[in-house]
Amino acid sequence: MIEHAMQIELSTLLDCSFEQAEAHVRTPRLLEYVAYPLIRFTPISPGTFPKQWSTGTHWVGLRILGFLPFGKQAIVISYPEAVEGFLLRDNGHSALVRVWDHTITIKAEAGRTWYTDTVNINAGLLTLPIWLFAKVFYHHRQRRWRKLVGRSFQY
Repeated sequence: MIEHAMQIELSTLLDCSFEQAEAHVRTPRLLEYVAYPLIRFTPISPGTFPKQWSTGTHWVGLRILGFLPFGKQAIVISYPEAVEGFLLRDNGHSALVRVWDHTITIKAEAGRTWYTDTVNINAGLLTLPIWLFAKVFYHHRQRRWRKLVGRSFQY
């Protein structure tokens, strides 16, 4: 574990196939949907979101609740090898948050899918308040995931 980091791990069972969950988690469109309205992302570099996340660094502007500027964040995408299922890692960072290491794990479960967010956060003296916001944020994300699946992925 990262020194002085705080961790969140949260799972939910989605009523969709593993293949559907994996296909959607690879897209910035899903991130925008599940984060709304708590966080809005604006692509900076590159200037537009790709159709699918490619490995590498994607700089975004952050707005809390859609209007409060919160600086820019590096979304650093990789796809680590998974023993079972699928992994997407965002080893993100910003000037304020030194470590925002988020791993998404997807595993098949009898026609349904286990979706897990694991996040390590280190923001120095701001780690605790940012971690508290992140707990709310990741519960919100998973609630939005379940809503999207219930709507047959109609964004």
